[in-house]
Amino acid sequence: MFRGVNAINLDTKGRVALPTRYRDLVQMLCKGQMIVTIDTEEQCLLLYPLDEWETIEKKIEALPSFNRAARRIQRLLIGHAAELELDSQGRLLIPGKLREYAQLDKKVVLIGQGKKFEVWSELLWEERRQQWLSEGAAETEDALPADLLTLSL
Repeated sequence: MFRGVNAINLDTKGRVALPTRYRDLVQMLCKGQMIVTIDTEEQCLLLYPLDEWETIEKKIEALPSFNRAARRIQRLLIGHAAELELDSQGRLLIPGKLREYAQLDKKVVLIGQGKKFEVWSELLWEERRQQWLSEGAAETEDALPADLLTLSL
């Protein structure tokens, strides 16, 4: 289970070091093999253990290709997917086109999302987080999914 906000650095070769607390879990779950792709709704990347991605990929592939929205998702998610492997120092090399899409520079934020990570530019993350916090205060119960309304924290 991946959770938490982690500030990490992108080196000059485009590598990020996975925080130590996740490395053993990633090795256990997928032998260090991961998939990175774009998020279709935000300017960030999604980072999955290989087996988790394969489950999602099968569902995406099964979508009807004559449906425009489904085809868009297939093209974007599968088309941008890249295989990564954790090196001996616990680093992942993010492909240049994906770094460019997410506007990644030296300061990066890795956000645990349960079965996956989101990879954000620190600057974009700070902007979006502030926006979401501001929006959250203004939301009404009508905007929340029914399942969330029954959740007690």
